[in-house]
Amino acid sequence: MRRPSSIVMARLVRAMTIWRIPGRRNHIENRSNREDIRMIFNSYVFLFGYLPIVLTGTFLLARIGATAAHIWLILMSLAFYAAWNAAYLPLLLGSIVFNYAVAIHMTRTGSDANRLWLLRLAVTANLGLLGYYKYTGFFLENINTAMSTEYTWQALILPLGISFYTFQQLTLLADIGAGRIKNIRFRDFLLFVTFFPHLIAGPIVHHREMMPQFQKADYRLNLENLAVGLVLLSIGLFKKAVLADGIADHVTPIFQDAASGKPITLVFAWAASVGFTLQMYFDFSGYSEMALGLARMVGIKLPMNFNSPLKALSIIDYWSRWHITLTRFLTAYVYNPIALALTRRRVARGKQGLAGPRTTWRAFMAIVALPTLATMFLSGLWHGAGNQYLIFGLLHGVALVVNHAWRLARPWFWPDTAHYQRITWPVAWLLTFLVGTLALTWFHAASVAAGANIVMGMAGSHGFAPSAMIGPDDADLSVLAGHGGELITFYLWIAVLLGIALIPPNTLEVMRSWQPAITMPAAAPRRPGFTLSPRWAFSTAVLAVAGVLSLGRVSEFLYWQF
Repeated sequence: MRRPSSIVMARLVRAMTIWRIPGRRNHIENRSNREDIRMIFNSYVFLFGYLPIVLTGTFLLARIGATAAHIWLILMSLAFYAAWNAAYLPLLLGSIVFNYAVAIHMTRTGSDANRLWLLRLAVTANLGLLGYYKYTGFFLENINTAMSTEYTWQALILPLGISFYTFQQLTLLADIGAGRIKNIRFRDFLLFVTFFPHLIAGPIVHHREMMPQFQKADYRLNLENLAVGLVLLSIGLFKKAVLADGIADHVTPIFQDAASGKPITLVFAWAASVGFTLQMYFDFSGYSEMALGLARMVGIKLPMNFNSPLKALSIIDYWSRWHITLTRFLTAYVYNPIALALTRRRVARGKQGLAGPRTTWRAFMAIVALPTLATMFLSGLWHGAGNQYLIFGLLHGVALVVNHAWRLARPWFWPDTAHYQRITWPVAWLLTFLVGTLALTWFHAASVAAGANIVMGMAGSHGFAPSAMIGPDDADLSVLAGHGGELITFYLWIAVLLGIALIPPNTLEVMRSWQPAITMPAAAPRRPGFTLSPRWAFSTAVLAVAGVLSLGRVSEFLYWQF
């Protein structure tokens, strides 16, 4: 029998294999062996091992002082990261040390030009590191395809959370460069980046949101914080382990068949596409609420990152609700600088800028369309190293451009905004849902060909029968009848999850009075909210038990791969 150490070594060797097979698709491994990952929010070792230790240590050390609890949280956050792959802990720490050194030099220089130079240096170094690990294989593969070359590269394990902790530090450096931060301690910088509830998949937070909380919190046991945190954690766990993972059992086989080249026909193509939209919805919603709950247990509030995007009535509204902190990052640091530079260039040339409904199409294309397409192209690239992610980003970019153009043009022939919204909201919701669903189909596809397979199936190009489940030679209706039970089950899942996503208020709306996040939804809840009562305690316990009983397998959050 092989010893555990030899098994681990064999897996490491296998993971770091150099692929040198000309003409075949080579992949940079987007994660470590997932069967080996255990320290994730929805795992037994985290919920019943790591979390109780973190909370107990924090509450006990807080009696000594907030500084002791502060240091404990840093150490445990680093331990949380190292549990994935300790070999990449030095990379995380090296990134932090480098960026902190840049931050200190920026705060000490009185020259705006020097701060700008240091910021550019940091951006180049951070994006260079991210690009090396995440995009080397992607770019070389496209070069090989375009130029018929045979470049080879080493397969790499993508460091967990590198996209998020890179962006996290860039937001801090940008704030320092703008003069909004005058000084920062290394301990504060370290906790700001590594705080385990947001380290791996966000939310992407700002210094002004978190640092005052870290400095003011006493980290002592607070029953209200613990109760609110447990409710958020339990609801999020239920969404992930029961709802998202439940429908994933139906979604995944169809996407796998699409990747293998089997034609996906209409009934299963639509089920897979809408089903994955709901899987991603509850997966990301569940993660976001678990992150809020974990932070709240130690007295820290994170910003809202998810606000019922499937209720959106426009694609602009959709992106103001989905991954909210990424949207504001891209808006502040990508879209706005591009749009501002183009506006200044047009004004310097004596050309018209934006003028509401009187905006010319040339001004619109230059100041709105171009920055939007560039931003969403980069958003797609950030989400993953694959051409299918670029399609995902560009689809959203085109939809946003059309949406902005419609907002400018519509008052010319339909000036009554209230009447317009009252009449057209069903069509607006359906179009938004379809655009989001279509884009997420590419997002989840293993390749462009796999995504095209499903999209063509949705258009009816592959017929009606569920050929993703059976051979392509069977008759449509007879085969459909033979697989009717499975198909009905899948569509029942879709109906139930769609109802949950669209009808009731979301978790943050229900818990509004307890301020579960720094930022909150604007809409008021439509029913009584959360109270510290036996009814809510029982409901929370039921959700928690259902979630825990569903943890029979490791199921990583979808956004953890980025």
